[in-house]
Amino acid sequence: MHVGFAVNPVAGMGGRVGLKGTDGKVAEAVARGAEPRAPDRARRALERLAAVAPETRVSTAADPMGERLVREAGFEPVRVVDPFGDDRDEEADPPADDRGDGSDPPAPTETTAEHTARVVEAFAAGDDAAGPVDLVLFVGGDGTATDVATALERTGSEVPMLGVPAGVKVYSSVFAVSPEDAAEVAASFSRTERREVMDIDEDAYREGEVNPELRAVARVPVADDLQSSKQTASGTVESLAEGVADDICEREGEGVTYVLGPGSTVGAIKEALGFEPSPIGVDVWRDGEVVVRDGTEREILDALGEENVIVVSPIGGQGFVFGRGNPQLSPAVIRRCDLRIVASRAKLDDVRALRVDTDDPDLDAALAGWVRVRVGKFETRMMKIV
Repeated sequence: MHVGFAVNPVAGMGGRVGLKGTDGKVAEAVARGAEPRAPDRARRALERLAAVAPETRVSTAADPMGERLVREAGFEPVRVVDPFGDDRDEEADPPADDRGDGSDPPAPTETTAEHTARVVEAFAAGDDAAGPVDLVLFVGGDGTATDVATALERTGSEVPMLGVPAGVKVYSSVFAVSPEDAAEVAASFSRTERREVMDIDEDAYREGEVNPELRAVARVPVADDLQSSKQTASGTVESLAEGVADDICEREGEGVTYVLGPGSTVGAIKEALGFEPSPIGVDVWRDGEVVVRDGTEREILDALGEENVIVVSPIGGQGFVFGRGNPQLSPAVIRRCDLRIVASRAKLDDVRALRVDTDDPDLDAALAGWVRVRVGKFETRMMKIV
């Protein structure tokens, strides 16, 4: 197996600081204190790949798009593609050896779709001794998936692609569930099928408009660990929202802090409490009032008290409770809260199990198991987090 490995080093940076995406917002994300997410996700995937398939041949992109991470995982790249050429700013992005501390390179502000395209086209070309890759394994979100798929289509290549999820938005069905699952699929897949690459306008997304658009159709390894496309849940949630809101109001005056996640189901609960939900954002409610609206991770942490409850709803068609669309709910936030999951019956009918991908494998393991999901004013259903 010959894998072409590339990282979008700024993917997902805007999530925890409330930007709901990073396209065109890297500088603002950095100003808000965002830290790179993608390198750690890449490292996890590579370490698992080295464990399950150490004989894998790996081509990669020059730093900060993969080379050092590949070498640290124990692979000697058969090809290193430098997409930057004369654009590389050695002073802004010195080699790791020159930094002297082994740290990740600083997040570049000019890593573009064109850089990704140059890498992918080189992976697929096979015009040197390394030959074409058997799989493009990339780390990023829907925007990166679009760039990869577009580059493969432009070359006329039939090379499949598989995503390690690291973006804020993950609507496309070309991603594995987790970094480790991506490595498992890459090492073991035996067939592929055509899957949709979706993306949304991030500016519209920040205003609360979610309109995924088909950007490409790509060949993707087939395995159970690949997620489905995001689907919109159907059915009424008014009764559910009323029941949850009544329970919250019964504890008014007790100082309980409720961290109310994004999405239409929890949005209905917010409306039942009597306030306008922030567009696809996280709101914090305590003793009859909103204390944080559309909060960042830091703002949510600062608002927490002695007793805290997170109320979230899984993404329809995928089943993710954490890790897709709500990165503000970080491991630090989750660990300080009790968890309440709500969902319409129709939404649960679309998923076999619930999933979490918090960036903290220990927390993911702690959250796994059977949980009670509220599906009506009084009714609940048992579901398993896997």
